[in-house]
Amino acid sequence: MKRLFSIVLTIIFGLETAMACTNLIVGKKASTDGSVMCTYNCDGFCYSGSLFYTPSGRHAAGELIPIHGWGPTHKDRFVKQVEYTYNVVGLMNERQVTIVETTFVGRKELVNHEGLLDYFSLMHLALQRSSTAREAIKCMAELVEEYGYNSSGESITVCDPNEAWIMEIIGKGPEHNGAVWVALRIPDDCICAHANLSRIRQFPLEKKSKHSISSNNLKNINNPEIECVYAKDVISFAKEMGFFKGNDEDFSFRDAYCPIDFENVRYADARVWSFFRHHYSHEEMDKYLPYINGHFDQCDHLPLWIKPDKPLSMQDLQADMRDHFEDTPLDMTADMTAGPWGMPIRPLPMHFSDSDSIDYFRERPIATQQSAFTMTCQMRSWLPDDVGGVTWFNCDDANMVAYVPLYCCITQVPDCFRSENNPHNEFSYESAFWMNNWVANMVYPRYSMMIGDLREAQKELETYYFADQDSVLLSIKDMQPVERQSFLNRKSIVYAERMMQRWDKLAKFLIVRYNDQVVRPAKDGELLRGPYSTPGYDKQFINAIGKSTDERYRLKKVIERQER
Repeated sequence: MKRLFSIVLTIIFGLETAMACTNLIVGKKASTDGSVMCTYNCDGFCYSGSLFYTPSGRHAAGELIPIHGWGPTHKDRFVKQVEYTYNVVGLMNERQVTIVETTFVGRKELVNHEGLLDYFSLMHLALQRSSTAREAIKCMAELVEEYGYNSSGESITVCDPNEAWIMEIIGKGPEHNGAVWVALRIPDDCICAHANLSRIRQFPLEKKSKHSISSNNLKNINNPEIECVYAKDVISFAKEMGFFKGNDEDFSFRDAYCPIDFENVRYADARVWSFFRHHYSHEEMDKYLPYINGHFDQCDHLPLWIKPDKPLSMQDLQADMRDHFEDTPLDMTADMTAGPWGMPIRPLPMHFSDSDSIDYFRERPIATQQSAFTMTCQMRSWLPDDVGGVTWFNCDDANMVAYVPLYCCITQVPDCFRSENNPHNEFSYESAFWMNNWVANMVYPRYSMMIGDLREAQKELETYYFADQDSVLLSIKDMQPVERQSFLNRKSIVYAERMMQRWDKLAKFLIVRYNDQVVRPAKDGELLRGPYSTPGYDKQFINAIGKSTDERYRLKKVIERQER
């Protein structure tokens, strides 16, 4: 157990500097089938994605867990183990509790490097110890109080088959132990999101609402009427530090601990805005464009959650994870910065300057090339936990992969998702990360030309996976738990193998079909004999060429014909 826990933290090392993830959240009455759903794009350059796994187990009294997190003073420091820990696959445990995150940084002076627990250690410990979302929130609050917290600000999604919560937490700086935090239950009929910016502003206070408790009363968190929980000193500490002056009921967590500016709104909340816009009136959501454009005197926040126009399916949510602001005023495919073939991917840095020292920025969408892995998680209260919890998972950019269903009870990680098969600095045909990157990096430069073939393979796989879910439920109907677990292990492995085989075929198909800047004919994923085509540049790029180069590339005969 100790060895596996250390491995998990080694795999995740580097997320502290990534600070670039996205979570989308759907309440059970906002989904088409009654599922609670959430998502995670884990975005960060320079490390390969893989599926985390920790088996369940019983532990001896007095057992300690060594923590090898990100703080510099963690050698020979430990957390007390509990009697029983749950099986954890990815970021969902065997009871369907799911915890995902995005980093909002916030006030940097509140990072406490002496604290023992970074955000991922905290999340993983809670997954091992919690059977509900409420238990996970209580667990994380008690752990940071006892052991300290060393990460910067985090927005954390905490879900189970019945509820979805958003919890925001930030440390208290080198001179103070613990953290300040607040957690809100998302209404069942609403959707929510966060993407590297604190989202919680005002919240109901214990002394004024029967639905709220402070950390003084965490023993009452399982009361179903409780919909808000917060650290007892979340407001008083902000006053002590000079982050807030005023009446307690006017306190805003975001404004105190993560003040907004144009950059963090445009790079972060723009993603939330785009998600909401997919599922709500465009006209109403576009009223928030002044906020997205930095005009905070006109509007200074998005709603924390909205009730969507109609319920979302898992397929809807997976499409949302592939967003680049298409068909919005921020569309990344709609001007010359998309290049000759409408590419929605942009190179870093986020800021750049022209020869006249004029500064520019690039958009930051939900889907991005630097994703290490992506997941969409489904929790279903009407099914046994082992089959009710499904993590749809893959490595690399959500836009460029097929989501593979993996069940929360599995005890065997499919080979292509194992950490040892996804090396950081070496290509491997056994690696989901590198196979997906091989295809993606062929498609990116000639996006509009090649994306159709990738979409065809993506749709083929995901259509099969979704269609097969009914047969899975039918197959396990009369099985005992041990037999179900064995069956679901085999299913998850077969699903992953099918994806790898299809992506190998796709990679080889793309290199032949699009060789040397031409396009060979194809039908149903198979190349045909016949003449090749030369589709050329996207029209928006051709128009940009004319404007920027004047007559340099204009055909003279065209000019002469016009003059006659």
